[in-house]
Amino acid sequence: AGGHGGGKAKTGGAGAAVIDDHIVVRDEHRPTLGGALRTSAAGLSLWALPLVAIGLWLGVEHVLFREGVFFSKAAVVTFGGAYAVLPYVAQQAVETHGWLTASQMLDGLGLAETTPGPLILVLQFVGFVGAWGEPAPFAPLTAATLGAGITLWCTFVPSFLFVFLGAPWIEALRGQRLVTCALSTITAAVVGVVLNLAVWFALGVLFPGGGATDWFAVVTSIAVFIGLIRFKWEVVPVILGCAALGVAWRLLV
Repeated sequence: AGGHGGGKAKTGGAGAAVIDDHIVVRDEHRPTLGGALRTSAAGLSLWALPLVAIGLWLGVEHVLFREGVFFSKAAVVTFGGAYAVLPYVAQQAVETHGWLTASQMLDGLGLAETTPGPLILVLQFVGFVGAWGEPAPFAPLTAATLGAGITLWCTFVPSFLFVFLGAPWIEALRGQRLVTCALSTITAAVVGVVLNLAVWFALGVLFPGGGATDWFAVVTSIAVFIGLIRFKWEVVPVILGCAALGVAWRLLV
């Protein structure tokens, strides 16, 4: 009685299992190679259409095309959510492409952390600022808006493609030992990547520009850390309070 059709909610033991972990996939809903190919063709076409249009119109060296290719690559090769992709984006956008400075990247990260959806906000910030700095043949605001748009498109369309392509196969793959081991290893790697982001962010805030120590930031960070861990402060009031404190400090100093 292990299947979904024959399984019943357990009423004994530590607790009642209202919903079991088994899913019955009807034959007409089972994944097929033809369905996967159709999904791939549709998704890849939607993904590539703006890039092809930009490449033919403005050339492959234009910042909008390069941003589209870069964020497409970021969407494909990064795993683990926002905090896993951001170190890669920060390194490439600042050091390789020169679309913005390290200080601007920190501003974007800080801005994104005050609102929901930090990943897409940071990525659009990078796309916006990068295109603003190389606007030709558009006005800066027009180029920046297009940069944010192509960033949004090339970040989300691959994600939707992977979801629609992979979701029908999830139930078949979940029992595969190799897949489970691979995902476990990726999870462990993501922890290290997120730690790398935390260290990079901390160094940029506490030692701005690699120069003298910002003692105001150091003291604030320690106080907030103790408050969150020891006294269980609420995060939202902490963010708002630190924002107000930072504004007051900069006005006074």
